[in-house]
Amino acid sequence: MSNRESMAKNQSTNLIEALGLSKRFGNVLALDSINFSVRKGEIHCLLGENGAGKTTLAECLYGFYKPDAGNIIYKGKSAEIASPRDAMELGIGMVHQHFTLVDSHTVIENLILDIAGNGLLLNIKEAEEKIREICKLYEVDLDPNVYVWQLSVGQQQWVEILKALLLGIDLLILDEPTAVLTPQETTRLFSVLNRMKSEGLSIIFITHKLNEVIAVSDRVTVLRKSKLIGSVDTRDVTKEDLALMMVGREVVFRIQKDNLEQGQPTLTISDLYAYDDRELPALKGINLTVHEHEILGIAGVSGNGQKELFEVIIGVRSATQGLINLGNESILNNSPSQILAKGVGRIPGDRNREGLILDFTIAENLILGRQWQSPYLNGLNFNNKEIKNRAINSLAQYEIMAPSIDCQTKKLSGGNLQKVILARELGHPLKVLIAYQPCRGLDVGATEFVHRQLLEKRKSGAAILLISEDLEEIFNLSDTITVIYRGKITGQFTASEAQLNKVGLLMAGIESQV
Repeated sequence: MSNRESMAKNQSTNLIEALGLSKRFGNVLALDSINFSVRKGEIHCLLGENGAGKTTLAECLYGFYKPDAGNIIYKGKSAEIASPRDAMELGIGMVHQHFTLVDSHTVIENLILDIAGNGLLLNIKEAEEKIREICKLYEVDLDPNVYVWQLSVGQQQWVEILKALLLGIDLLILDEPTAVLTPQETTRLFSVLNRMKSEGLSIIFITHKLNEVIAVSDRVTVLRKSKLIGSVDTRDVTKEDLALMMVGREVVFRIQKDNLEQGQPTLTISDLYAYDDRELPALKGINLTVHEHEILGIAGVSGNGQKELFEVIIGVRSATQGLINLGNESILNNSPSQILAKGVGRIPGDRNREGLILDFTIAENLILGRQWQSPYLNGLNFNNKEIKNRAINSLAQYEIMAPSIDCQTKKLSGGNLQKVILARELGHPLKVLIAYQPCRGLDVGATEFVHRQLLEKRKSGAAILLISEDLEEIFNLSDTITVIYRGKITGQFTASEAQLNKVGLLMAGIESQV
């Protein structure tokens, strides 16, 4: 087939094409002459590190941003997409990472409000019939009359997807859809996406997770630092090939751990009980011991007490019963500042809301929680010289990509936000580090960096409690693997004896091992 014939064939099968799209935000070039196309009835992954331009490209296709240069061709015709409403009228829907649902409204009420705002009027009965029809088609278990606040995060995402499907779209854009899902929910989503593809829907799937690309996509386009690296058929590449395209260097997927002799018990938790936000039992007699030079990994499906365990240890949630000792000293129900001062660092699961103050500068965030301690305070005044030197050194040591230490953290990518937290917590003497989902939402390069930092801290003698829903992360890093289910420890293994199938069954509550 000649090049001209090949181009003609692709044009006939392409649903949407971006030709030379560029987008600039101030001095930052977010997209640099990107060419991108999606065929009819395919799942096309947009892959790249955080800040590579994936979401910006998608939001140009969706009308959220207007490109500074380039053209968009939709169904063979030039398209002027000036707003999301324009996109939806053409048949393009998008589900963003951060949902826009009203918690106090039901599923139906949320959908009707959103659809009415886009020019389509439905009554409640008609909407319920359409919702049930779509849910039945894709085998989604969702009650249209339940309140959003009663739904799991995975179910809330389905409400957002339903918004798009109710409008009769041809192209669905999903921005990091698995960032809030458990492994089981992710598998279920992939099954439904393949069903949608078989029905003729085209899907742009934005991700930085290589396993997901291999598992779900027909083609993949890789962006790096706002530039197009290439588009390939997924069946023709390996995970290693994609990592090289994505970060521009070889990536170590499984970092070698030094064999270290376990030290003295550092963090001891005994018979710990606590309630969740609804005043229901969340922790039911937790017993754990973490030693010097040890990473103890806690595996579990989201919502089984991990969040409450993290919050009780760091002092932001009260325990109703039990013991938490740092060495021989009790820290149970101490204040967060007291616990921090005693050498307990913390990496929270939500870096934006719990780990940083986004309107503060990098320098300010790097001393957050320790701002009233020496050497950052001289009498009643801040030691600005010390604060500045620490920030400059942290940017270099932790490879934080930022224009200056005075840059507001809200302008950083997810990976760089996490590096700010790491620099703050690991840059001070620590006895214990509590890491809750430390790599959630991070690309493969940033994940590798975080893992190296945790292993270095382990080597230096810290005791690390790693709470993660990523089983690959748990198995790669942990010396001891513990399973939590419905607020109870259901199994514990050394890394050498742990088996993936066994841990998976315990996570699902199918069997127990004492």
